Amino acid sequence: MTYLEIEGVNYLSGNIEISGAKNAALPLIVSSILAKNEVKISNVPNVADIKTLFNLLQNLGAYCEFKNNNAIINTKTLKKTIAKYDIVRKMRASILALGPLLARFGNCEVSLPGGCAIGQRPIDLHLLALEKMGANIQIKQGYVVASGNLKGSEIIFDKITVTGSENIIMAAALAKGKTRLINVAKEPEVIQLCEVLKDSGLEINGIGTDEIEIIGTDRELLEFKDIQVIPDRIEAGTYLCAGAIVNSQISISKSNPSHLSSVLSKLDQMGFKTLIEKDVITLLPAKQIYPIEILTSEYPGFPTDMQAQFMTLALKANGTSIIDERLFENRFMHVSELLRMGADIKLNGHIATVVGGKELNAADVMATDLRASSALILAALAAKGTSRVHRIYHLDRGYENLEEKFKSLGAKITRLEE
Repeated sequence: MTYLEIEGVNYLSGNIEISGAKNAALPLIVSSILAKNEVKISNVPNVADIKTLFNLLQNLGAYCEFKNNNAIINTKTLKKTIAKYDIVRKMRASILALGPLLARFGNCEVSLPGGCAIGQRPIDLHLLALEKMGANIQIKQGYVVASGNLKGSEIIFDKITVTGSENIIMAAALAKGKTRLINVAKEPEVIQLCEVLKDSGLEINGIGTDEIEIIGTDRELLEFKDIQVIPDRIEAGTYLCAGAIVNSQISISKSNPSHLSSVLSKLDQMGFKTLIEKDVITLLPAKQIYPIEILTSEYPGFPTDMQAQFMTLALKANGTSIIDERLFENRFMHVSELLRMGADIKLNGHIATVVGGKELNAADVMATDLRASSALILAALAAKGTSRVHRIYHLDRGYENLEEKFKSLGAKITRLEE
C-alpha cells in the first residue's frame, strides 16, 4: 500500500492547470447509455473513479476507450443490464446507471452501493421517483431490481440530491411524456448533464433552476454531440487553499471562476485577495489571516467538499473559526488526524470550533475519505517536519496527477510504498 511523505514548506509558487471535474464526468459517461451513436468526451480526469465506471460499462457490453483524457464510448453493443456488486461497491456513483438502464431497456438490476465513509447517502429518493414514473422496484439479495416502461410524472424531491437529480433526469430523457422535477440540484455538474442532453435533441426546460421539465422520447435514443467536461471546482479550491495555507501567491488556470464564487468569497473574508482573468485565478498572500464562519449547503452555497480544506486553513487564522457541517453527519473524521498534528479543534455535533494560530507539527496520519485526504496534505505542507499520509487510495479516486501538480508549486511530496 502506498503513502505520501510530505515535508513542511514555507512557500509555494507557480501555476496549476485544473483537470476536468470527476463529478461532472461520471454522469456524462453514464449518459452514453442514452446514446444511439458513439460518444466522445474530452477533458476526462484520469482518476480511479472514472476507470471504475468504464469497467462497469464494459461489463455491461459497451466499448470504452480512454487515452490522454479523451474517452470514446459506444453503447450500441450494450446487452447486459446487471451492474454487479464487485464493481458498484468501489464507487457509490455507479448507482447512476440505474435510471438510464431502466429507461432504455425496461429492466435492470443494480447492486445497492452500500455504506459511505462520510455518512448515510441513501438512494430512497431515486427509487421513489422511479416508482412514481411507473417502475416496479424490489430489493433482492442486495440488488435494486427494477422493471417497467417509464412514463412522465411530477417528481418533488423531499431534499436536494445531486445524484438523485442526475439519475431521474436521465431516466426522464427516454420516458414517455412530460416529467416535471421540483427541488432539483443546481450544481454545475447537474447543469452540464442537462445541457448535454439538450444538445442531443432532448426537449428540456428550466436548466439551472430548481424546477426542470423534460419531454421524454419514449425510448428513442439520442444523437450525442462531442462533450468537454467542465473544470473541477473542488480541485481548484483545494489548490487555492494550498497556496493560502503557506500564504503564497499561486495561480490556477483552466478553471471556471463562476463556479467558485462561495470559495473565493470565503478566501476574501480570510484576507486573501484573488485576481481573475478569464480562466485564470491568482491568489495573493494575506497581510493577516482572519477567522471565518462556514455553513455548508447545496450549490450555490459553500460546498461540503471544501469543508475539510478550509478547516485546515482555519488553523492558520488569527482567531477562532466556526464550521457548521449540515450535509453529512460523519464529515469531521479528519479532525482526529489533525489533532495528531497539534490542531486545536472541538466538536459539538455538526459544529466544529477551530482555534487558529497554533504551530502544526508533522505526524503520521490516515486518510478517511477523498476530501479529508487533501486536507491532511494541506496540513502537512504547513507543519514543521515530515509527515506521512496513509491510505491515499482515497486521493486517487478524485485528484489527477496530484504529486506532480504539488511538486510544480514547490511542494516536497513523494509517493512511497509501505
